[in-house]
Amino acid sequence: MDVLLANPRGFCAGVDRAIEIVERALETFGAPIYVRHEVVHNRFVVDKLRGQGAVFVDELDEVPDGSTVIFSAHGVSQVVRAEATRRGLRVFDATCPLVTKVHMEVMRHAKAGRDLVLIGHAGHPEVEGTMGQWDPSFGGAIHLVETPECVDRLRPRNPERIAYATQTTLSIDDTEAVIAALRRRFPAIQGPRHDDICYATQNRQDAVRKLGQECDLVLVVGSPNSSNSNRLRELAEKQGVPAWLIDGAADIRPQWLEGRTRIGVTAGASAPESLVREVVAALRAAGADSVLDLEGESENVTFALPKELRLRVVA
Repeated sequence: MDVLLANPRGFCAGVDRAIEIVERALETFGAPIYVRHEVVHNRFVVDKLRGQGAVFVDELDEVPDGSTVIFSAHGVSQVVRAEATRRGLRVFDATCPLVTKVHMEVMRHAKAGRDLVLIGHAGHPEVEGTMGQWDPSFGGAIHLVETPECVDRLRPRNPERIAYATQTTLSIDDTEAVIAALRRRFPAIQGPRHDDICYATQNRQDAVRKLGQECDLVLVVGSPNSSNSNRLRELAEKQGVPAWLIDGAADIRPQWLEGRTRIGVTAGASAPESLVREVVAALRAAGADSVLDLEGESENVTFALPKELRLRVVA
């Protein structure tokens, strides 16, 4: 039994930045530091930060007056931002810059009076934050669609003045199918200059396609509430390869490994490399003979920390 490791895998620049914002805020201001929603969707990361003094809350009314609060990498609505300002909370924004880019697109289309179609999963924090950028006072409306079938039910105010944007962590294949349906029904629809799906999501999906061609089982390290991790599992399965989403080594079931000769391992963008190493160790203990790192797209993207945290660390 051989183990093949996908590349790239694990943390992306947006996740690195979000985690570092929480850690530096704790170092600078001391515990507790409040975080609205899980800063990234990974149980291991959240538990570690909680142990350092981070307090994760669902809404701002759980944050005491005068406290420091961090917005998660998935972004928040304008209503949440206004509430934080009204209460005078010290805010650090860990929203991924690529999500912020989508927010800017949404606001631009709202001010132009267009209708906007957001392609994404209902209930996901990123989708809630993105839809919360919409300002209806300019006359347009925002619509959420998940599948090509949803496009048939759209009733925009003016089919000639409509645009679309997407959640950043979707499957590229699924998103392309929805965009194609939108273009068929609304030939005048406007889209982003560049794909909204982030570079890290695309790179990890490309790596899983390669992995699926060479393996007879794929393990995706990531938490169940991680959108990009779920898309990796689905992508492997679409290639006809059994695939499982696991939080860590303890989730591996011996029966999954029976008769397998090449096991692929990858990790979602919010899963730390330490969990991958534990999975590899468990597979070695189960009889894996070799571990091979596959070649993949190199990533050297970094995102700056908020100015106040950078200055305080330097001081």
